[in-house]
Amino acid sequence: MVVSPFLYLPQPLLTKEGLLSMEDKSLGQILLENTPLTPQQLEEALVVQREKGAKLGEALVQLRFLRPQDITKALSIQMGIPYVAEIAPDQIPTDLISKVPINFAKKNEILPIRKEDGHIVVAMADPVNHWALDDLNLLFEQPVKPVIGGTQQIMDAINACYNRQAGTDQGVMSDLGEEGLDMTENLDEVQDLLESDDEAPIIRLVNQLMFRAVKQKASDIHIEPFEKELIVRFRVDGVLYDIMHPPKKAQNSILSRIKIMANLNIAEKRLPQDGRIRIKVAGKDIDIRVSSLPTSFGESVVMRLLDRSKVLLNLDNVGLEGENLKSIRELIHHSHGIILVTGPTGSGKTTTLYAALTEINAPDVKIITCEDPVEYQLEGINQSQVNAKIDLTFANQLRAILRQDPDVIMIGEIRDKETAEIAVQASLTGHLVISTLHTNDSASSATRLIDMGVEPFLIASSLIGIVAQRLVRTVCKECAESYEPSDFELEQLDISRETIAGKKIYRARGCATCQNTGYSGRAGVHEILLVDDEIRGMITKSIDAITIKKAAMNKGMLSLREAGIQLILQGKTTVEEVLALTQEDTVRA
Repeated sequence: MVVSPFLYLPQPLLTKEGLLSMEDKSLGQILLENTPLTPQQLEEALVVQREKGAKLGEALVQLRFLRPQDITKALSIQMGIPYVAEIAPDQIPTDLISKVPINFAKKNEILPIRKEDGHIVVAMADPVNHWALDDLNLLFEQPVKPVIGGTQQIMDAINACYNRQAGTDQGVMSDLGEEGLDMTENLDEVQDLLESDDEAPIIRLVNQLMFRAVKQKASDIHIEPFEKELIVRFRVDGVLYDIMHPPKKAQNSILSRIKIMANLNIAEKRLPQDGRIRIKVAGKDIDIRVSSLPTSFGESVVMRLLDRSKVLLNLDNVGLEGENLKSIRELIHHSHGIILVTGPTGSGKTTTLYAALTEINAPDVKIITCEDPVEYQLEGINQSQVNAKIDLTFANQLRAILRQDPDVIMIGEIRDKETAEIAVQASLTGHLVISTLHTNDSASSATRLIDMGVEPFLIASSLIGIVAQRLVRTVCKECAESYEPSDFELEQLDISRETIAGKKIYRARGCATCQNTGYSGRAGVHEILLVDDEIRGMITKSIDAITIKKAAMNKGMLSLREAGIQLILQGKTTVEEVLALTQEDTVRA
């Protein structure tokens, strides 16, 4: 190997041949002197190293004797190369990043981080990778000075830097000429969109749409054709925002590209179609559900984005607290019965179900789900998906699930009488059933099941708890403005001015951080109806929902609006948001 004259390494580490000398002190000795590693642990790691042919550092991490950063610091000492504890991606000059292809940076785990005394300082996980260093100094035409960093630290910085470098959608749309409208290319394997070097304007535009949606934390991308224009909108925190208007002439090519990615039939434009796309953006695995619907002026496409790498929430993180959290935990540890989670589409019902399943998931509990579709993979839980094309409905699937000897069954949604009756029978035969239902509040769920045709006494015998929920947007911490609510607002919330004394009430303003919306993120508000003997008697007699709700509130149940008021008093959301999301909640105890 020829070492470039631009390659900078500390002089004590260069031999006459120009190669690194590591004989001054072994890595094992350095680790013994500078970490809690014991001689016995080192000996055990050396045995593993010899048997598996691994590196000593890898063996020590695998045996959990040391952390990866301990090995990195020891290599820094051994080789005389500085160790970098933190890398700040926003402080790395863009001209350095633009010169290095992301594929090269990721493959070699290397990233230029600054200019210093005529050198380019590069962070790298493997300091003996001279080929990468040699390529960089030829690329920059300047001496390259390595520093050592952790692999994960460098990869995170690479994703952040190239995320920042991604082009704007306006720039991509400007490339949409006539030559860019022919869409014939198929996809191969899942590729990180940041690594895509495809020059076709349509492909770049679709990639940019997905990249921007992930960056802005959108849950859905809407591509809507009209007579003279094509509109793209993102749903962020439950609200739709107009994003861009690509040329109408590009409509067919854009939709065809998306359909190819989702393995849909591009020739079929008369029937609705459903498909899936798996992509990576800045190292994150994103699963996209694609739905196409024929309209008067072309196919409308909606893409729902699910972050597969997202850490699954637990019950502590879905907005449940205090008595509500205690009640939920008691419910999900029942041996049998039905728990319903209700609310409109997009209110976070599935997230709450998954959080509950994660909480009770254990080696001695058999959990099977029946979903449409399976949104997140849960380790240790058997998940099945309905398929209407082969008549695999919720009801048919449930019958099969009951023969699998489950302890807990999760049903994605109770949609009809047949599914409801099987769920009731399952709960009465010793299974805990958790499901969702589309109703406005908790008390309406029992009457909804009765309307489906389920006998009231069966509902009363099986139902143990109902959770109604909404998602309210939380105020942006960067621009939230405290103020004194008006008498009209307090009257709408049915609270006195004494209640807000000493509390900071905020309203949304808008800044660059929150895309000028005034909000960032969402929080759950819940009302939990526990079915006791009194409520059970009311359900048996088919008493109306309002009476049932009043009885539950007399026993201490917080309504959705009362739960929202608590978030207002905690400074998490606004009066306007709570009033909008709980406008039908006017029942008073």
